[in-house]
Amino acid sequence: MSDKKQQSRPKRVFINDVDKYSSKHIAKFLSTCVASEEAEAEDSSTSGEAAFQIVGTVSPSIKDEKEKFLLEQFTSPTRDELLERLLECDVVVYNISENGAKQQVEEATWAITALHAEMENFKSRKMFILVSSVMTWAMTKPQNPEETAVLLTEEEFRRRRPHPSFRNHNNLEKLVLKLGRGKKSKLTGYVVASGLQYGKGENLFHYFFKVSWLMQFPKVPLFGQGTNHIPMIHVYDLGGVIQNTIELKPKSKYILAVDDSKNTLEDIVKMISDTLGPGKIDMKQEQDAITMKAFEPEELEYLNINLRMDAFIIKDSFSLQWTSEAGMVENMANIVEEYKETRQLLPIRIFLVGPPAVGKTTVAEKLCSYYQIHHIKIREVIEEKIAQLKEIVNGADPENGSEDVVADAQKQLEKINKSMEANADRLADHLVFNMLQEKLNSKPCRNQGFVLDGYPKTYEQAKLIFFDEDTENQDLNNNITPEHVFVLNASDDFLTERVGGLPQSLAEKMHYTQEEFVPRLMRYRQLSTAEETLLDYFEDLEIYPEHIEVNTGDQEYTGVMKMITEMVGVPKNYGLIPEEQEEEDRKREEEKRQRAAAEAAERKRRNEAALAEMAAQYEEWQKNLSEVKRQEYELLEAHSLPLRNYLMKYVMPSLTEAMLDCSKIKPDDPIDFLAEHLLRNNLQE
Repeated sequence: MSDKKQQSRPKRVFINDVDKYSSKHIAKFLSTCVASEEAEAEDSSTSGEAAFQIVGTVSPSIKDEKEKFLLEQFTSPTRDELLERLLECDVVVYNISENGAKQQVEEATWAITALHAEMENFKSRKMFILVSSVMTWAMTKPQNPEETAVLLTEEEFRRRRPHPSFRNHNNLEKLVLKLGRGKKSKLTGYVVASGLQYGKGENLFHYFFKVSWLMQFPKVPLFGQGTNHIPMIHVYDLGGVIQNTIELKPKSKYILAVDDSKNTLEDIVKMISDTLGPGKIDMKQEQDAITMKAFEPEELEYLNINLRMDAFIIKDSFSLQWTSEAGMVENMANIVEEYKETRQLLPIRIFLVGPPAVGKTTVAEKLCSYYQIHHIKIREVIEEKIAQLKEIVNGADPENGSEDVVADAQKQLEKINKSMEANADRLADHLVFNMLQEKLNSKPCRNQGFVLDGYPKTYEQAKLIFFDEDTENQDLNNNITPEHVFVLNASDDFLTERVGGLPQSLAEKMHYTQEEFVPRLMRYRQLSTAEETLLDYFEDLEIYPEHIEVNTGDQEYTGVMKMITEMVGVPKNYGLIPEEQEEEDRKREEEKRQRAAAEAAERKRRNEAALAEMAAQYEEWQKNLSEVKRQEYELLEAHSLPLRNYLMKYVMPSLTEAMLDCSKIKPDDPIDFLAEHLLRNNLQE
């Protein structure tokens, strides 16, 4: 094989635990790296040949079907099998950065030791990269205690002092540097000390993203003071550091992998809350994190780290294509989009159209329950906004009690009151549009989605509601424009009959009395035949309405729901992270086993009860049978007594005499002798 072919051959890279968050994304990143930049330059339509082929181990619970980026995968191999695979690879990456699991550290220790023992048999040089954690620096003090703002760099790695829970990590780092050194050595060892990782769906910071996206609390909890500085790196940038280490083989064997951010925990949580959640944080005690089941104790150890660090090697020697060089806080908008995309937390926006009494509100409520999204009714939007303004003006919300906020709320209330006075208790359209836009742009609606129930009603209303007020040309606002439009159709006769069957009190409450319903229905039919209809607006946007006939008395709207959910698809609300899914599956399996055990115990109980009942019935039957036999015997005895007396008096004497004579004479035919004897005696008598 020529040198050129040897160089172009993809490097075979082993990565442990490729089903876990950190290793999985490192493997994904490496699998997308091209063999050379020249390949991209020659043909911009392709990304060139892959530079790395990934080999990895996965957890036993993981199914055989894994992501396409994996070349090979092994579930719980033996040490001999694993060593055989490691010897086949050019690069061995052991990632122990996610947690302090003793098993991970022990396996990585065995791997570097076993490879070092086999080094003389290597056909080519190999590289061992230990992805460790900045937690091995957690107790490091500045050289000058008075200079607390001085940044720690990898040049000082020999002074690092680990967190008590990460002493084994620190010892393993020293072992890798020791066994992987030497210019003539066929095994080169590197240690990459990774900052706390984020991005691509999140792992350690997942709790803050989740409660923000769900708007689970009015304020996002922050546990502790939050003033500690956290060294961090995007998980794809960590993949880039490993890629550069493999390709550039830097002289320094200890590499610090952190971005340029110097953010505190409070900075991070506040920005998550501002971008994705309610925009507020709630300071809580650290122990509350355990009580609320937000974090495990070992996770809090990571979040409590307080280090200010600077990485020289990756800045000066590496050619990283940064995903988030400035850090999470500066790039939060992109990080949030990654989070939503990775976890498929995509909002579902539905608009229901139809005549009065067709069942829009009932269907909307069912869709909101199924998809876990928000029901938007224009009347409730208006009432909610007015109540909110009144709370601000009356000082019910101290945090919104600044003079400017109160003055603005007072002005809005005055506009609303004037509009209602001038329009017979109805708001002007532009005020309604503003309220609806504000509601649709709210975090809950933008995060989860909504079902818009029957409003707007005209082409012009839709045009004024769904534009983006932040653009000069009033472009379409894709964040609030419905993706799905469903038209519930029904005949006038069907609707009139349905309304006529309602109780009077309910009809009055829903404005379905004869005097109100007929004009509303006529108004809807008129709008449907206008020159430019509401449906024309959506068709112009290439959002084609789906028409569904409602012509049965199905109170549950089963058929309608089935059609809509098939068109919209499965719910895209919050899913479980792999660890949560594994725990959920474990609980489900445990519940299944408990149900099976309970059912088996119940079957056994029923069988034993049935057998006991059968035994009791058999015993009762035996008693009855004995009684029947006794009674039959007594009856037979009673019936046989006259016969016995008769025989003893008239038969047995003659028969006895005949039998005695027969026994004396012993004739050849005793039966014939007895007959003649009895006949002769009978004639004589």
